[in-house]
Amino acid sequence: MFVALALVGACRPDPPDPAVVVEQVQRDYPPPVAPPAPDLAKLWSRTGCTANGCHSGIEPIRQPDTGMMQKILARGREFGDRDGCTVCHGGDASATSPNLAHHGNNPKLAAAGGPDQFFADPASPWVNERSCGQCHAELVTAQWNSLMMTEAGKIQGTTWSFGIPKDYEHRWANYDAQNPEDPHARLGTDAYRAYMQSKTEAHPNVFVDSHEQLPAAPVPGVNEEDWEELRTDPGQAAYTYIRSECQRCHLGVKGREKRGDYRGMGCGACHLPYGNEGLYEGGDAMIPRDKPGRPLVHSIQATRDSWVHANGQAYTGVPVETCTTCHNRGKRIGVSYQGLMESAWASPYTEGGGGAIEQPGLHTKHYIAMQQDIHYQKGMLCQDCHTSGDVHGDGFLAAANLGPIEIECTDCHGTPSAMPWELPLGWGDENARADLGTLGDQGRGVATLLPEHLRAGAAAEPEDGWILTARGNPMPEVVRRGDAVLVHTAGGKTLVLDPLAAKSRRGGLSTEAQVAMVHSDHLDTMECYACHSSWAPQCYGCHVEVDYRDSVASYDWVAAGNRHKLTAAGRVKPDEHGWDDLKLPGKVTEMRSYMRWEDPPLGINGEGRVTPLIPGCQTSATVIGPDGEVLALNQLFRTPPNTEGGGEQGQLGIDMSPVQPHTVGKSRSCESCHGSDKALGYGIGGGRMTAPWEGDKVVDLTTADGRVISRNAKPQIAGIDGLTDWSAIVDREGNQLQTVGHHFAGSGPLPDDMRARMDRNNVCVGCHQEIPEQSLAVSVLSHVSTALDMQPTEHDAHEDLLDKILLSAAWVQVLGIGFGGVLFLGGVWLGWRRLRRREA
Repeated sequence: MFVALALVGACRPDPPDPAVVVEQVQRDYPPPVAPPAPDLAKLWSRTGCTANGCHSGIEPIRQPDTGMMQKILARGREFGDRDGCTVCHGGDASATSPNLAHHGNNPKLAAAGGPDQFFADPASPWVNERSCGQCHAELVTAQWNSLMMTEAGKIQGTTWSFGIPKDYEHRWANYDAQNPEDPHARLGTDAYRAYMQSKTEAHPNVFVDSHEQLPAAPVPGVNEEDWEELRTDPGQAAYTYIRSECQRCHLGVKGREKRGDYRGMGCGACHLPYGNEGLYEGGDAMIPRDKPGRPLVHSIQATRDSWVHANGQAYTGVPVETCTTCHNRGKRIGVSYQGLMESAWASPYTEGGGGAIEQPGLHTKHYIAMQQDIHYQKGMLCQDCHTSGDVHGDGFLAAANLGPIEIECTDCHGTPSAMPWELPLGWGDENARADLGTLGDQGRGVATLLPEHLRAGAAAEPEDGWILTARGNPMPEVVRRGDAVLVHTAGGKTLVLDPLAAKSRRGGLSTEAQVAMVHSDHLDTMECYACHSSWAPQCYGCHVEVDYRDSVASYDWVAAGNRHKLTAAGRVKPDEHGWDDLKLPGKVTEMRSYMRWEDPPLGINGEGRVTPLIPGCQTSATVIGPDGEVLALNQLFRTPPNTEGGGEQGQLGIDMSPVQPHTVGKSRSCESCHGSDKALGYGIGGGRMTAPWEGDKVVDLTTADGRVISRNAKPQIAGIDGLTDWSAIVDREGNQLQTVGHHFAGSGPLPDDMRARMDRNNVCVGCHQEIPEQSLAVSVLSHVSTALDMQPTEHDAHEDLLDKILLSAAWVQVLGIGFGGVLFLGGVWLGWRRLRRREA
């Protein structure tokens, strides 16, 4: 395929100078100027909700001159509310007291699909069909099958590590869920729908038709049957762990109220700004400023044209920290994108409280500063890459992160031989390793029309067409201009991207880039970020203790969501305050063995491509019964028989997870993969750094031969049966040591043949075994170079020498073969001549 594309590319004229394109774009798209803050005296009627003494100082939900705000005001006037508050919130705008205003509804508005009660939080998924859904019905419908609502991937991953699933099934979610019967209900283009049908057929265990609600957590102190089951199978403690810790981020609840975790429900989880302290900082005197759990201001944050005013500043887009409110656990992509790596220490000290205090907790953790993702440094928000389908869902179930994500790096950057629009659909999003390179050469082109659901947000002028994702949907803010790609960011910038093919035709690729992308098959077999993620958060060993001696230690977030869903009072409740009866027995504590960040190991993801890996659910479980009996101590569970290379006993249920770390920057070095045992999957230092974890480690007075002397000696480090090394994925014989991805059956360690081709450990010996005097010829050259001070003592000189040796050896062999061939043919000719003479 790429030979054909390269031939086509060679016939094209050279692309224009990028500097000229940037200058033109800057003229065409100057930085946006923020509108002035709304004049509330002119905006509000000072009657009803905005009467003096009520919400007269509240911010408008959108800028007054926007289409959305004008629709709200017009609909409000239609139903007797000049300020439009009841269009979203319901209640009675004509009431003369807060209690009366915050009850009931406008019957005519309710009959027209508006609020049927007062909604303190109109964005809540339990009511937003009658608020947000008045204009965005298709997205409100899609939310129920979105991964942020079902969280099926987290549930499957945790149960997998506790030995519960019987195969790669994704059976459970926070709530029962079912796909629509009509395949055309899937949001997207026709090409996208057809593509997703093929994905579903390839991965039916991920793109499932339905989910069942997650089973209840055991209550061993109350239910004798649960107690006996827990004794028999301590893995049932997974349900306590999932419900109390893992599921607090789903859209059906407001979630944990800790610093950095404050957010809304449903649409408000992303579209309402919450500061890390969770305090209101707007102008409404009726909203307490000292009570956490409130939005920063009463305004929607969304796309490039959605201005939010707060504290004298104006901004557009959804800030990264909003996404990080949830994306700080598991793969930790949110904090990693910001350049934050979790730390066990609360250092350095900071000023506060009249002295020095520890670093404040954020998401209940502490961090060190790392290199930020290059996209973050360029001012790109999460939504500048991630599509509506990635976030809202497309209305159909996808049970793992890789499932709904439709973007690939090459959608914007292309390859050295193909522009983004010349790549076929599915490039970089294949279904298995066997599919790589089999997609044909039919270019995907660009889009000239947007699907209906994408027209509600900001869309850039298409110019030469909207860029398409790998799955066939247009990106409304990313367009083609000639051979350039323009990214109109949600934050207001317009970035000019110079595709790789354009750079290549101008000779703009560095030697390193040509080696990596042109002279090898890296692009055909690897994710771009396998090289370009120079660090990734690696928290090895997740030691989970569930202690059932505490009968009210944990909170059941799934039960809280169902109370919102199933009760009239819960439906309109804006939070989970006062629902203390939903507390669960079982105090959950988490610890790690150790943390790293450098040079993540490599493996194969569900698309069949080489990808970075980080520890996923590497669970070592300790379970304590209500009577103090230790039911499991540092137990590793196992996967079903004959899965993940584990044979009849199954594999250890600890997992290394394929990941896009969101730490993209300058490429990691060749040596960090080809000269690294860790990258190949053999563990940090090739397994030579840490001792096997099996067996207790006693540190006390011992004899020279290791016999413990003290009778009071205690184990310092408890053993973990079956575990050799948290970081080792395979041994050198190719035996798999833990699971690699548990969503897509095709994910796994680097195959044996690939590891063999990659391994360049100690290749220096190939030359240096002859240096300086093991060979006469080498000895002569070594002495001459020393005498002439030409020894290659530095990196560049060494690289030049290797290049000369390669070229010299190649030419000697080519000329030698050629000369030998000439001699051979000459000999044949002479023999033939001699034979002819004899015959004559």
